[in-house]
Parts: sequence; C-alpha cells; structure tokens
Amino acid sequence: MNTKPALLFVLSLSLFACGNKEQNTGNNVREIAVISVQPSSTELISSYSATIKGKQDIEIRPKVAGFITELKVDEGSVVRKGQTLFVIDPVPYQAALQVAEANVQVAETSVQTSQLTFNNKRQLREQNIISDYELQMAENDLATRKAQLAQAKAQLINARNDLSYTNVVSPSNGIVGTIPYRIGSLVSSATAVPLTVVSDISEMFVYFSMTEKQILSLIRGGGNMQEILDKMPEVQLQLSDGSIYGEKGKIETLSGVIEQSTGTATIRATFPNANNILRSGGAGTVLLPYREEQAILVPQTATYEIQDKKFVYVLSEGSVVKSREIEIYPSNDGKSYIVTAGLKAGDQIAVEGISTLRDGTPIKPISPEESAARIKAMQQGAQQGQNN
Repeated sequence: MNTKPALLFVLSLSLFACGNKEQNTGNNVREIAVISVQPSSTELISSYSATIKGKQDIEIRPKVAGFITELKVDEGSVVRKGQTLFVIDPVPYQAALQVAEANVQVAETSVQTSQLTFNNKRQLREQNIISDYELQMAENDLATRKAQLAQAKAQLINARNDLSYTNVVSPSNGIVGTIPYRIGSLVSSATAVPLTVVSDISEMFVYFSMTEKQILSLIRGGGNMQEILDKMPEVQLQLSDGSIYGEKGKIETLSGVIEQSTGTATIRATFPNANNILRSGGAGTVLLPYREEQAILVPQTATYEIQDKKFVYVLSEGSVVKSREIEIYPSNDGKSYIVTAGLKAGDQIAVEGISTLRDGTPIKPISPEESAARIKAMQQGAQQGQNN
C-alpha cells in the first residue's frame, strides 16, 4: 500500500493547524512583524544619459588631388602614428618633382652665368671701359637670377611635399572608422566627406549633462574649480547592454555655462580604455554616487503597488494598519527602497503578510526576530512530523 499521499495530507493538516495556532490569538488578531523606520546614512546612485567619444576623433583628409591606388588598412584596424592609410596616385607628382629639380638646376646655372658677367663688368668699370649703367644692369640681372633660383627651390620643396602627401598617414594612434572611398575613387582637399576618421580610444571622453540644481549640490563644498573636481567621486559607466564597464572614470571638466534652452551644463568624465571595449560614438549611462545622510530605507517586501504607485501599511493607534502611499528613489539595490516622501522617522510599518492585509486590519505587532523564531519553530515541527 502506498502511504506517501496519506502522509503528505496529514503533514499539510499539521502545518496548517500549527500556523493557525501561532498566528491567531484572542479575537483572531494575527501576529505580524513590524519595524520602526529610522533615517540612516546611505550611498545613492544618480544616473545620467551619456555619449562616448574618443580622446581624439581626427578626420583624415587628402592634401593633394588624385585617384586612390592603394588601401593600406581596413575599417576597424588599429593603427600607429605615421602609418600609411591610403596611397594616392603618385605618378603626376613624381613628374612635377622632376620638373622642379630641373628648374633648380637651370636657375643655378643662370646664377653662375650672371655672376661671371657681373664680375667681368666690375673689372671693366674699374678700368673705366664701361659706364656705371652697364655695371648696374649686370648687378640687377644677377639679383634677378638669384631670386629665380630661390623661387625654383621653393617650388622644389612644394613638389617634394606634394609627392609625400600621396601617402596619407595617420596623425595619431587609434582605430580606423568607416572608409567611404575605395581604390579608383577621385579625391581632393575639397572632398566633403573625409577619407576616414581615426579615433584615439586609449582614453574615452564621456559627456553627460546635469541641471543647475544638481551641479550646485555637487560643488557646494566650495573652493576653486580644480579643488572641486579633485573632490568629486569616481563614476561608473553602464553600457547599452546594461552591463557595468569594468573601469571607473574621473570627472575632469565642468562647463561654466548653463544652456538656456535646456537648463543644463555639460560635464566630461574620462575613462581608461586599454582593452578597446568602448567605441567612439557609443552611448551609455553615467552612474554618479553620492551620500544621503537622512535616508529612510524600507524592505521591498514591505511594499505593494497599485497603478505604478507604491504603498506600505503603517501601524496606527489601536494596532490597526493603514495604507499609505510612499515615493521612492528611482534606483535601488533590489532589496530595499529609499523613501523620499510618505514616511517619517519613528513610523512603524508591517514587513510581512502584506498581500493578506487590508486597510484597517487589526494586528498584534511583533518584532522580526520574534517572527523568525516562530517560523523556525514551525519548520522544526514539520521536520519532526516527517521523521515520525
């Protein structure tokens, strides 16, 4: 014969009877654990929407015009300062360099010829064979040739620079962004869209905004701006997938101007990014801790919700519970709510059996310790019943 169902039935009756015996006293008034709320010091977290940017986002633009003949990197590549990113057709610039070098040689020869002519004219003038006019003309011609040589040398420098500009290099360490132009594209310094953007993401700038009131509470300690920034706590960054970034950031700049249209000022925090997890252009949430010295905390299990409003049962005169709406701080630790309105120090609230209570229900208040001892005794009784 299978006695298991019968034993379970008897056990259920035993637990039910035991529970009624413990929870009911005279006039069927139930024992309910209550606590007296008291203000305490606690750390709160404020959250602010943020945008993420690289330490440097450098637009890469060509300095010379031509067709792209080589792509040395791909999108997302990690590059170093001075590394070649693109090659623009160098052939016309090599030819221009050769012409410039030839022009310099011609100009140098002209200077040498003019110098010989001037030297000869000077000797003839010393012998009164020619006039001052002829000597002055020779001197002027020499000066012209020297100026032409200087001009040719300047053009040579420009030609060399233009040829070097056909190798488009990265101006800093970073990561390559989108590449809108490919091999065969004609580009120039007037091209509207840059060849790409190199982002230096060794450190990331995270920008968020605070209202004037929030900023005043943050800097109330006073001092100069650097002292204020040094006193600010480290901040955390919640990423778009809800995870918390592993490194903490430091607030480094605080705008001195309140935007009239929004009533906010921009703040910049800097986060290290050694593992390249953060990307320029991303979004997140800055978590800024601050300490509240007079915070009232209540267990979440002591509350119930109606139409997105939170309520607790407060013990009133005659040991009757009354429903009271409370306002809470937006963020929480998953265990307690921080009450911002609706309760004051010394109020007693029910912390168990919330779903069974109603407005005006009489109870016999007991401490949470007494309630825990009662539950433990019930469990021990049930265990003994099983063993028997």
